[in-house]
Amino acid sequence: MTPKARRPARLGWGRLLAALAVLAAVLLAGLVAGAAHIGPYGAFATIVDRLPFAHLGTGLTVVQQNVLLELRLPRVLLAAIVGGLLAIAGAGYQGVFRNPLADPYLLGAAAGAGLGATLVIVYLPAERLCGVPVLPVAAFAGALCGVLLAYGLGLVAGRSGGGTANLLLAGVAVMSFLTAVQTFVQHSTSSTDLTRVYGWILGQLATSGWSDVLLVLPYGAAAALVLLLHGRALDVLSVGDDEAESLGMRARRVRLVVILAASLATASAVAVSGLIGFVGIVVPHIVRRLAGSGYRVVLPLSLIGGAAFLVLADVLARTAVAPAELPLGVVTAFVGAPFFVVVLRMTRRAET
Repeated sequence: MTPKARRPARLGWGRLLAALAVLAAVLLAGLVAGAAHIGPYGAFATIVDRLPFAHLGTGLTVVQQNVLLELRLPRVLLAAIVGGLLAIAGAGYQGVFRNPLADPYLLGAAAGAGLGATLVIVYLPAERLCGVPVLPVAAFAGALCGVLLAYGLGLVAGRSGGGTANLLLAGVAVMSFLTAVQTFVQHSTSSTDLTRVYGWILGQLATSGWSDVLLVLPYGAAAALVLLLHGRALDVLSVGDDEAESLGMRARRVRLVVILAASLATASAVAVSGLIGFVGIVVPHIVRRLAGSGYRVVLPLSLIGGAAFLVLADVLARTAVAPAELPLGVVTAFVGAPFFVVVLRMTRRAET
């Protein structure tokens, strides 16, 4: 399919402020949802009170403030960071591959992270080494290894032609292989460890804390910044490599940088949240429908929209079957799977 030229679009203050307003409302909803009753004003005033020279009466007890600041706030912030990273990574992959079905787990990131986490849970009893949590580090390293392996395999296969299609096929091959290794390891473990593995694979933020936020923030911020700075380049790349080269752009270098940044964003997210699917497909497509297809618009709005989407999904996970809690990956799958089918049908109609 010959890619259609994207109409030029700018973000604009109106769109940006509207998106931020929606995100702020969803964040507030995430802070007040839960068994311990905390009103919207109490949550807002408690957070503002932590700012210099701000003194608002919160009306919350010490216990309520501790619940808000030590349990709900880090969980909501981590959900926002993870959702934003997965969404902007999905938009970056879709721009690089010119494929609306491209996903953050495309190049083996999810399978690599799952294998790394499984190996740690099964074979390393200590949860920390030198004060550093082992599980997110292992998931992060596994995700990056999976991406590098897929990218290297795609480059070798690409010498005979095929372009980005080889990278997609290499990602599928690496994902299948790493998943098979993970399944083999799971068969040799105890039921307790197997429960922990499945709990991580299904995605969860129930045990998140400030340490997880601080762990993911620097890597996620760097990856998101690189992707945001390549919005114009992805707009040019969308018309084809030959046209981009004729305009003086080094298409291969742009593709490599965007893939590495999107993979770093994905690895950072899954390292602290487990495997949460479909965010990278759902959010960028909604943004394109509402605001246009230019990547200077899609990338920043996907970052904000992904944050709002996953915070809202986490609220549903906490409240839908309260006092029990659904795995976050299950909630996003309920939304994302039908959406994926719709996008697939739209793509096939466009091809014909």
